[in-house]
This record gives sequence, structure tokens and C-alpha cells, in this order.
Amino acid sequence: MIHIRQLHKSYHTEALSLHVLKGLNLDIEAGEYVSVTGASGSGKSTLLNILGILDSYDQGEYHLNGSLIKNLSEREAAVYRNEMIGFVFQSFNLINFKNALENVALPLYYKKVSRKKRNIIAMEHLDKMGLKDWAKHLPNELSGGQKQRVAIARAMISNPKVILADEPTGALDSTTTLEVMDVLTNLNREGITTIIVTHEQSVSDATNRIIHLKDGMIEYETRKNNGVHDMIQSVNF
Repeated sequence: MIHIRQLHKSYHTEALSLHVLKGLNLDIEAGEYVSVTGASGSGKSTLLNILGILDSYDQGEYHLNGSLIKNLSEREAAVYRNEMIGFVFQSFNLINFKNALENVALPLYYKKVSRKKRNIIAMEHLDKMGLKDWAKHLPNELSGGQKQRVAIARAMISNPKVILADEPTGALDSTTTLEVMDVLTNLNREGITTIIVTHEQSVSDATNRIIHLKDGMIEYETRKNNGVHDMIQSVNF
């Protein structure tokens, strides 16, 4: 599903040049459940932005579902994002003046789906998240966990192949974190490739594979075996 070879990314300003990703190699197969960890500045968010076609890279190759993702126009990038990727963010990114149903239905609006049809589909996704009775509520009338479930429903409404979650539990308490992780775990069990950037040990432990970044490279990986994560030798260090 995702194949990356010798990926480099730098950011340049007048004052300095920052080499963030340094020849990173990574393969994630369809249906995997992966977390990306590491200290601030290790390259986690940069990698996620590249995977989500929100940012470009300088050198190397990134293949998504067999297609080389490089030098795309904004229109081409938007097509790949709309067809392949669902995003979940720490800050939920809900539109404050739209209710839960309207927020979930929004991606279908951009796909020119009729209002009646997109609202029916959005209600189905809210029902799946246990939020059918909250469909007409605005974001400020929802708890943090409810907001994140609305955001996940919105991410899923386009039937993406990959879910990219950037600190999806960072704004939640421990109990709500477990609830949201149950939702993401169940989606992965349905076959959705799920990649989570996180600082939280409990979140990474819930995934089947942990990729730990350090200074723009993979320091080590672990894979879950009989419920326990076993260390894998890194290819980057």
C-alpha cells in the first residue's frame, strides 16, 4: 500500500536549513495497524504530511497503492487525497457553525453528491459511531470524544483506503482515549490501513506495529506477537 525509498525532506529559511527526513525507508502493507512515535522534531508530522499528500519531498520515492506520488499538481493531489485517504486530527477540525451531520457529510458535498443522499450516508456513519441522536448538535455541544468520533465518521464517509491520524487522542482524557482507540481499532479490523502519529504509550501499544523515529530516520520498529511488541532491527541506523 505504502512504499517509501530514501525519502529526504528539508525546510529552508533565510536563517537556516533544517534536514527533517534523512533517507527514510518504509513499507506499510494494506490493512496494517501502525503507530509512528518519537520525540518532538523527529519527523513524525512531516512524514504524516507527506503520506497524506499535504507536503512534498525533496528526494526519494513515495508510492501509494502502486502510484508514484511526486510532482503532482494541486488538483492531482486532491484527487488522490479524496479517493485514498481519510484524515483525523488532534483538534478535530470540525466546522463550528455546522452540526455533526453536516460536518460528516461535507466530503460528499465536494464530490457533488446530492444533499439528500449525502445526509443519508452521513447519518449511517454517525449511527455507526453511536452518535445518531447527536446529529443536529453543533460541535460546541459535543464532548471531546464525541467530536473525535464525528471527525472519524467524516474521514470514513469517502471509503478511504488509508486513515492517517495525527495525535487523535492528544486532547482527550484517558477514558475517552480508550473509546476513540476502540473505534480506530475496529476500523482497522474492517481492513482499513491505519497509521497513527502519537506521543502516548497506550495508543502505540494498541497498534500492531510501532515505528520509532529519531532525527529523521527509523531508529527501531516493533511488531506485536501474541499481544506483545517484539523489537525489529532497524534498516536506517
